Amino acid sequence: MTQYRSEFLSTLAARGFVDQCTDGAALDALALAGPVTAYIGFDCTASSLHVGSLVPIMMLRWLQKTGHKPIVLMGGGTTKVGDPSGKDESRQLLTDEQIAANMAGIRQVFSKFLTFGDGPTDAVMVNNADWLDQISYIPFLRDIGRHFTINRMLGFESVKMRLEREQPLTFLEFNYMILQAYDFLELSRRHRCVLQMGGSDQWGNIINGIELGRRVDHAALYGLTTPLMTTASGAKMGKTAAGAVWLNADRLSAYDYWQYWRNTEDADVGRFLRLFTELPEAEIARLDALPGAAINEAKKVLAFEATKLAHSETAAVEAAETARRTFEDGAAADGLPTVVVSAAAFPQGAPVVDLLVAAGLESSKGKARKLIEGGGARLDDQLVDQAGATVQLTLGATLKLSAGKKRHVLIKIT
Repeated sequence: MTQYRSEFLSTLAARGFVDQCTDGAALDALALAGPVTAYIGFDCTASSLHVGSLVPIMMLRWLQKTGHKPIVLMGGGTTKVGDPSGKDESRQLLTDEQIAANMAGIRQVFSKFLTFGDGPTDAVMVNNADWLDQISYIPFLRDIGRHFTINRMLGFESVKMRLEREQPLTFLEFNYMILQAYDFLELSRRHRCVLQMGGSDQWGNIINGIELGRRVDHAALYGLTTPLMTTASGAKMGKTAAGAVWLNADRLSAYDYWQYWRNTEDADVGRFLRLFTELPEAEIARLDALPGAAINEAKKVLAFEATKLAHSETAAVEAAETARRTFEDGAAADGLPTVVVSAAAFPQGAPVVDLLVAAGLESSKGKARKLIEGGGARLDDQLVDQAGATVQLTLGATLKLSAGKKRHVLIKIT
C-alpha cells in the first residue's frame, strides 16, 4: 500500500477507501500544503440515496474532517441524460419536476454528514444544471467536443458492454462522459476544485475530466476512486431481498437501517467498521477479532455507529433498544416499523399472505406462501403453519408480524 504523508490520503488508504489515484505523490503534497477542494457527483434518479452511495459520502466526510473542502455536485443536468456506466439498458428519462423533487429528497442526507457554510473548509452544494442547461450546442461541440475522440469513447467499459451485448446505447447517453468531464472543468473554474472522487466504475470519466482541464485551461487536476463495493458473498451494497436500503428516514426507518447493519456477514464486519464508522483502528481491530458468536457484539456496534451518522444518536439508541426488547425480551416493541391496515377491507378476516405483502415482508403472495410453508412466518410470535391462514382484524388492535427471526412489522388495525 502506498505510504501517504497527508492526513487525508493516509486516512482514506488505511480505512480501505483507495483503489486508484492519479499522481498520488503530487496530490499528497498538495493536501499537505493546505485545504484541497474536491467533489463527488450524485445524479437525482430517486428521492433518496441508498447505502450504495455511502462510501462516497464518507469520503467527503473524511475530506472535511482532515481539513479540506467538499463539494456535493447535484446532477440536475446530467440526470436528464443518464449515466450508462454499469447499466445494461437506458435509464428511464425523468421530467424536470421529478428531478427537482428527487434533488430535494437527496439534499436531506448530506446535512447529517457534512458541515455547510462559507468557511474555507465548509461544504458547498452545487447543481450542474446551472451550467449544463445554458450550453449552446455548436459552441460546445467546437470548444469541448473536439477534445474527445470516438475511438477512445468506444473503448470505455460502459460503452463496450452495451455494444457487445447488442443493447442500444443512445447518442444522448453517449454524451454523458463529455458532460461529466465538463463538470470537472466548470468546478475547477468556479470553485478552484482540483480533485474528483468516485467509484471505480467512474475512473474513465474522471480521467476525461482531468485531461479536458489540462488541454483547455492547463489545469493540474486529480482523480481518486474507491474499490467496487460488494459484500463478502458478492452481493451488491445497498440492496436486500426487501429492496433498497435508503438513507432517508422517510424511505426506510432508523430501526430497519440499524437491522441492515446488524445483519452484516461475519467476514465483512472489520471492513465495514473502517468504511462506515469513525471508530479508531485499535477499537476496530479489537471488535474484528472477537471470536465465534461474540462477533455479534461487533455487529451491534457497527449498526449503532452507522445509524448514528445517518439518522442521529437518539435514533440509534432507540433502534438498539427496540432490537433488544424484540429479540432478547420477546416484546412487540413500539419502535418497530408500523403498517396501518383497514379492518373494513377484510370483513371475513385477513389472509396472512396479504398481510405479509402489505407489511413489505414479502414482495408477492407467492413468496409469502413459500415463507409460511417453510415455517418462517409468525403472528404475535406464534407460528403460522397454514398458507391459507386468516386472522380476524379488531379495530384498535396491534399485531406483530414476523418473517424469520430478524424481520418484524407491527400491523395497526383501523
